[in-house]
Amino acid sequence: MSFGGTLLLDTHTFVWALSKPDRLSSAARQALENPANALFVSAASVWEMAIKFHRGKWPEAEPLVFGLTPILNRLRAKLWPIDGAHALRAGLLGWSHNDPFDRMLAAQALANQFTLVTQDEAFRNVPALSVLW
Repeated sequence: MSFGGTLLLDTHTFVWALSKPDRLSSAARQALENPANALFVSAASVWEMAIKFHRGKWPEAEPLVFGLTPILNRLRAKLWPIDGAHALRAGLLGWSHNDPFDRMLAAQALANQFTLVTQDEAFRNVPALSVLW
């Protein structure tokens, strides 16, 4: 399968791409390895990792939390900021899912016409959201 475009990696995709690439689907792995694709990681994912690391729920995230820029560079990814329009869209999104980080990822992908790379089936219930796994 060949995929071309602009990709927003969900939090687990970002982590697995760096630490456990065998957990990625072959389509996701190929898309991330394709230099024609632009890769982005949301500030929401960074925020989620930092909160979970700080609370002791995700100690394995320490290298990502304290070495973010070189890790993004190694992956060829850029950080995608959260703005007010994203916040409004996430809050008003007609989706019953309550996780604020997931809602932000969906809102950012929709607002910027990104394909969200995620294994999470919940995203398949977001109308008009392009999902790759």
